Amino acid sequence: MATRSFFVPFLLFALCFYSSLTPVLSLYEDQVGLMDWHQQYIGKVKQAVFSTQKTGRRRVIVSTEENVIASLDLRHGEIFWRHLLGSDDVIDGIDIGLGKYVITLSSGGSVLRSWNIPDGQMVWESFLQGPKHSKSLLLVPTNLKIEKDNVIVVFSNGRLHAVSCIDGEVLWNKDFEAESFEAQQVIQPPGSDLIYVVGFAASSQFEMYQINARNGELLKHERATFSSGFLRVVSLVSSETVVALDSTGSILLTISFQNGEISFQQTPISNLVEDPSGPAVILPSSVPGIFAIKTNAFTIFIRVIDEGKLEVVEKTNHETTVSNALPISEGQQAFALVQHAGSEIHLAVKIAHDWDGNLLEESIKMDQQRGLVHKVFINNYIRTDKSHGFRVLIVMEDHSLLLLQQGAIVWSREDGLASIIDVTASELPVERDGVSVAKVEHNLFEWLKGHMLKLKGTLMLASPEDVAAIQSMRLKSSEKSKLTRDHNGFRKLLVVLTRAGKLFALHTGDGRIVWSHFLQSLHKSGTCQSPIGLNLYLWQVPHHHAMDENPSVLVISRCGPSSDAPAVLSFVDTYTGKELNSLSLVHGVVQVIPLPYTDSTEQRLHLLIDSDKHAHLYPTTSEALRIFKREFSNIYWYSVEDHNGIIKGHALKCKCTGEVADEFCFDTRDLWSVVFPSESEKIIATVTRKLNEVVHTQAKVVADQDVMYKYISRNLLFVATVAPKGSGEIGSVTPEESWLVAYLIDTVTGRILHRVTHHGAQGPVHAVFSENWVVYHYFNLRAHRYEMSVIEIYDQSRADNKDVWKLVLGKHNLTSPISLFSRPEVITKSQSYFFTHSVKAIAVTSTAKGITSKQLLIGTIGDQVLALDKRFLDPRRSVNPTQAEKEEGIIPLTDSLPIIPQSYVTHALRVEGLRGIVTVPAKLESTTLVFAHGVDLFFTQLAPSKTYDSLTEDFSYALLLLTIVALVAAIFVTWRLSERKELQDKWR
Repeated sequence: MATRSFFVPFLLFALCFYSSLTPVLSLYEDQVGLMDWHQQYIGKVKQAVFSTQKTGRRRVIVSTEENVIASLDLRHGEIFWRHLLGSDDVIDGIDIGLGKYVITLSSGGSVLRSWNIPDGQMVWESFLQGPKHSKSLLLVPTNLKIEKDNVIVVFSNGRLHAVSCIDGEVLWNKDFEAESFEAQQVIQPPGSDLIYVVGFAASSQFEMYQINARNGELLKHERATFSSGFLRVVSLVSSETVVALDSTGSILLTISFQNGEISFQQTPISNLVEDPSGPAVILPSSVPGIFAIKTNAFTIFIRVIDEGKLEVVEKTNHETTVSNALPISEGQQAFALVQHAGSEIHLAVKIAHDWDGNLLEESIKMDQQRGLVHKVFINNYIRTDKSHGFRVLIVMEDHSLLLLQQGAIVWSREDGLASIIDVTASELPVERDGVSVAKVEHNLFEWLKGHMLKLKGTLMLASPEDVAAIQSMRLKSSEKSKLTRDHNGFRKLLVVLTRAGKLFALHTGDGRIVWSHFLQSLHKSGTCQSPIGLNLYLWQVPHHHAMDENPSVLVISRCGPSSDAPAVLSFVDTYTGKELNSLSLVHGVVQVIPLPYTDSTEQRLHLLIDSDKHAHLYPTTSEALRIFKREFSNIYWYSVEDHNGIIKGHALKCKCTGEVADEFCFDTRDLWSVVFPSESEKIIATVTRKLNEVVHTQAKVVADQDVMYKYISRNLLFVATVAPKGSGEIGSVTPEESWLVAYLIDTVTGRILHRVTHHGAQGPVHAVFSENWVVYHYFNLRAHRYEMSVIEIYDQSRADNKDVWKLVLGKHNLTSPISLFSRPEVITKSQSYFFTHSVKAIAVTSTAKGITSKQLLIGTIGDQVLALDKRFLDPRRSVNPTQAEKEEGIIPLTDSLPIIPQSYVTHALRVEGLRGIVTVPAKLESTTLVFAHGVDLFFTQLAPSKTYDSLTEDFSYALLLLTIVALVAAIFVTWRLSERKELQDKWR
């Protein structure tokens, strides 16, 4: 008895002591990066200016197609600072003013800003208005003298503005009243007080305005007419000469406006080149005395000599890119010329007035997966021997950015990842190699060493070196970077398709690029001038009985923006990135339907719908056709014509009845249609369940031991419509003029199962559909706040199964067949809540078996991802829940959803330009993998119900072993003490 009374308190104390040492819900500094990673990008560079002042770091300022202004380190390519402007604030031009400010023009020339180069802080902002919309042109002086009359000249909105470079004050402006006038160039000759604005009016008239730079006074206005008309693009070859093409693209016009007098010099291209091979276009460049034109077969460089005469200096059939001119000394300007030659690019730096002499000539080996060079920017520096050195920034076809210097690639950035359009996940290969004895012994030593260090850290005896070693060993021991799959399913490949048409495979462990592949079908070519990548689908996912095959993905693209443009299918191995096959189709692709059927090689069947409403089956094999015909009558799909306000249901009819027999082509028929009245409703959002979502159980046991059955159907569609007046910006209408209607529609029969109207509500609407519920986000005009609503739908046809004991004992009819053609008996429960944030995207967690509780992943306007427990959006919440409801987990009702700072999945990080959130189930049921993408990328592991089925990676086994040894020792010691005490009692 004495032994038990002494041992139990000791055991409880030891267990409490040990449990207090285990980490709970916090994230320590040394754990950052163990389960998540964050990558920053900027997008495809449009313009670049170099800032290489003697004081301060050398940097390049860029603007990109993702609307980013960024300052990059010229040494390593790292981001010093960046700003992401809004989608309606597109950057039109950038330059450097006074050597210390970045000047940006955006919003169609309406907003002019100045930014401090070292830290990116905005110095001033000016709003420029005008009488009409027009092309935006920015001209920044190159002198460094700081005076009030250092002006920035901007042509925008049909008006010429002179803005102070110091404080952004508009000093003067000049309107251009001619309706048809379109400015092409704003020119200020060096050291002159004159500004020339040149452009076209109507289709055949060239106009020149000469303006006083000090006060905006119009000094001269001249116009000249060319009967054949112009292609409205010019190349500036001097401060008083431009070159243009006639409307046919066959005649070059040298237009001089010297002393304010306009004169034309015509030169047919056929006089310069024997076989011009079709109409020409002028390449954008600004090199004194030289310009370039491109025909179907050649790129031709032409020099402007005396009196506007033209002379060909080079003709090449290689892909060629030219930079703008760069002043390198008094009266001398250099430019860069990049040409492709097989696996290399040839870089030449030339003097503007001496084509034959090269200041620099280099050949650099270039990865073919980067495509062609799209843009070139040049910068110079002075070497130690006082000669000129050059560094060249190039933008590739895959949107990557590279810096070349001294014949080598100094650094590169994969900025194509800033424009991801689709994502899918693929498994890694299984590890098959054996393990040597030496490796086991080494691992055992590392294991012992690691746990001794962890023990020192737990007992607060670790030195700073030990702490660094602990973090390093954690990163190594996690094995998160291995290229083989793990038993928990944390290591996967994220295969992403970018807007440039390049595929990347990202490792979920650390975000590194495992492979990349620029699809041949998405290369610009003579047969396809504007290829567009559409979607990414899993094509082949081999299981254990077919491990010889590697998994593959299907990439669907088409040649042009039109829906009837020919489509291309590409099949890519996800382990290696190798393109296995490519099919050029004769038909377009309007809709892709992945079918839930696979053939013997695990290839998934897909149905492609073209613009003529024909359905095409892939893969085109006899086995796939046999499977398809077996399920012919069970295949249904729907289409949404949001511009017409129509939703239609479709089914297969028969084989195509065309001139050419195609056994894999099928005609379709319309089954039903839902037409929304155009005067009262406009479709703004549709969403359905994920095809691969797993639902653990249809039954839901509620507080009173009753059972509710979820209405689970893959054919449910959520549709949101708004009043036509309410489809504009928030606040553009009154609450009485706007309403939002939410529908749940069965896509097999077209039945509307539920309809609810939110009066005084407005879009945009973001929604997510999972299991039997849908959550959607919108704006409440009456309350002037955002709202989130939830709808849950339940099956009433199972009313005789409401006894929970029937469910436990298996005496239910859940296995009885259900037909969607019989009218379902359903009920819905709904509720609305205020929500603080505007939303960019919504997703829901997904797990392997669907057992774990759901969390909503909300992409906020602040470019962060918030995890919100689905229980907060339970429509059964009440102000005073009963005791049984509390035990069930029902949360008391509040009018607003809580924002818990610790619930931000992205922590303090931001995913700039957030566009999408993707969830992938791990093999471990408690864990889901979350990938958020925009301009930045972010990945993490999330456990909505905590990691109830595993121990954490930093669990201290050494401390557990020490505790067990201490308990055993304590048991032995107390037993010995008890024996001695009993012996002493007997001798008394």
